[in-house]
Amino acid sequence: MSPARGVSRRDFTRLAAGAVAAGSLPPGAYRSLQEHLAASEWPGYANAMVLDFLASPGPFNTPITVPQLTPEMVVNAQASGITGVNLTIGGRTPDEVDATIAKWAREVAGHPTVFANIRSVTDLRAAKSSKRFGLIYGFQDTVAIGDDIARVKRYHDAGVRIVQLTYNVRNLVGDGCLQPENAGLTPFGRQVVAELNRLGMIVDTGHTGEQSTLDAIEVSAKPIAISHSACRAVADRPRSKRDHVIRKMADKGGVIGIYMMPFLTMGAAPTSVDLIKHIEHAINVAGEDHVGIGSDLSTTPHVVDAEYMRVHRTFVEGRQRAGVAAPGEDPAVPMFVTDLNSPRRMEMIAEKLAARGHSSARIEKVIGANFARLCRDVWGE
Repeated sequence: MSPARGVSRRDFTRLAAGAVAAGSLPPGAYRSLQEHLAASEWPGYANAMVLDFLASPGPFNTPITVPQLTPEMVVNAQASGITGVNLTIGGRTPDEVDATIAKWAREVAGHPTVFANIRSVTDLRAAKSSKRFGLIYGFQDTVAIGDDIARVKRYHDAGVRIVQLTYNVRNLVGDGCLQPENAGLTPFGRQVVAELNRLGMIVDTGHTGEQSTLDAIEVSAKPIAISHSACRAVADRPRSKRDHVIRKMADKGGVIGIYMMPFLTMGAAPTSVDLIKHIEHAINVAGEDHVGIGSDLSTTPHVVDAEYMRVHRTFVEGRQRAGVAAPGEDPAVPMFVTDLNSPRRMEMIAEKLAARGHSSARIEKVIGANFARLCRDVWGE
């Protein structure tokens, strides 16, 4: 096995073997991770600033919760070579948000050589130089703001740096991508965008409706993120963005992150071929300076067995009953790109782009440099 890029052979062996000895990491998981690490190596990966603009080291897109990260999750995060992720901070009230932030603060304190909080570009650079996995706190909805604009600064002070304006449906800020009226941002939503600009927080429209996204691009004084979406011209899903929206976002300096969800296709479980189609289409529409990755996944690979599928069915059916599931969420189809089911998925994407003839400079932009530039444009240093 070649050394794990982003984590030394010695450190990987110490972390993983220690977890096996303690009985908290099954030997099979260790062997599986070794296989993932040995399977891919893109020459520029070790030096690249690698950002996944929606991901988590813990369970994600599943009803499974854990009181704290397992040793396997910690090892996978460190072995991923990822510099930073937009980490969803849940909660509908300030108290719930505080509890989620406190949980992640405990993880950082418990694993100081693995994780780092990211509040600035300086923090990103420090995470890269120390080979740590950076956590950028982000919201996937603005319900926790309620109708109180002062809460935006409260959350900024707590470390939140990315705010998605709406989830799939309507809130006080505007319409989500599944809201049939597609009414755009409300007057309060425009105030929220202005306050995010003032405080240096990234405006995100990953799940936001088309008109709300266009409104955000128009009224924002700073470039925005479409953190985790794809190209509607390639697969006609409401979570994905039409070309004219992607182009307007790029014209004002924004970045779209291509997700690794079942919405990349119109029925079949997506593969890396489908992902690359969306990346290349987005580059053709927006230019290479405006495309990245927002996987919408955990860095720990899925193990698809009968229990996994039972839990997945329960999760998707619950979302469908609640009216928040997007078309394409299928109880029978796992929610990930099947041949990139690895903690090293960002490096594997880089390899696949290289095989398609994309330059190293362009690949570095897609796997993180573009989102790093967006962070700098909005946050400053």
